[in-house]
Amino acid sequence: TASIGVTLAPEDGNTSELLIKNADLAMYRAKNLGRNNFQLFTPELDSKAHRRISLEAKLRKGLEQDEFELHYQPQVQANSGMLLGAEALIRWRHEGQLISPAEFIPLAEESGLILPLGAWVVKTAAFQAKRWQDAGYVFDISINLSSRQFVGQELPNLLREVIRTTGLASGRLYFEITESTLMEDIVKAQQTLEELRLLGGRFYLDDFGTGYSSLSYLKRLPLDGLKIDRSFVRDLESDTDSQAIAAAIVSLAETLNLGIVAEGVETVAQLALLRSMSEQMIIQGYLASRPLPVEQLTRLLQEGQPLLPPNLAVF
Repeated sequence: TASIGVTLAPEDGNTSELLIKNADLAMYRAKNLGRNNFQLFTPELDSKAHRRISLEAKLRKGLEQDEFELHYQPQVQANSGMLLGAEALIRWRHEGQLISPAEFIPLAEESGLILPLGAWVVKTAAFQAKRWQDAGYVFDISINLSSRQFVGQELPNLLREVIRTTGLASGRLYFEITESTLMEDIVKAQQTLEELRLLGGRFYLDDFGTGYSSLSYLKRLPLDGLKIDRSFVRDLESDTDSQAIAAAIVSLAETLNLGIVAEGVETVAQLALLRSMSEQMIIQGYLASRPLPVEQLTRLLQEGQPLLPPNLAVF
């Protein structure tokens, strides 16, 4: 099951140091492609490596210089259209440009920077939730947890500190965790979730149906809800299998007394199908709202109006 990287001389270099570096880059590409294969070095690998090193340095500097911000995507009750909560989504504004999370989050995971970055997200979201709480809004904030955050020892201490320093009411923070993260060590996951629950944390299982989808852990773990993955929501209108899977997830959630959120809702037809599945359905997606800066979301809270058009807000 070896992973092998190959470079050619003199085409790719004429010194031992350069050739070894090239072969090393190719070997890591073999690992990323599933291991047990070989890959040839290409100049593209070198340019990607340089970009990665440069981006990692900028990421570290960005953390030091407070270049990150949170946007919040509303989560609304499907039937009424009323705003119930929001998912906190990190954005990186570097030199006036927003860098896609798809570009820097994997790098943060690889480099270990996801730990200070994730801690910043939790603290920032909690302080903002407290501001909304002080303004009289009963409003939940959900935060994505990376696998490195979840398996580490610092998360309970972080949540304990955040609750103590902010005075945020218990149960206002939701953490979204993927199936693959939980299944890495189900016993440890159960212990961690129970410890966090004692501190007021609540938990949604993210991307449900795309991973292991083992029903046994649903009764073992202290979960509060499931999120229907956008891949099923996207095909609701045209794919009967996606409709059946979404309906099964809803039925399972209701049977286990779990909340249900459908993400990636973009069309009226998707909304109609989801509303027909459950009166408790919560939706998240561009049909209701794109992710918003704090000021814009605060304005929506102040207005107190449904985020769905009137003809859609009543089923």
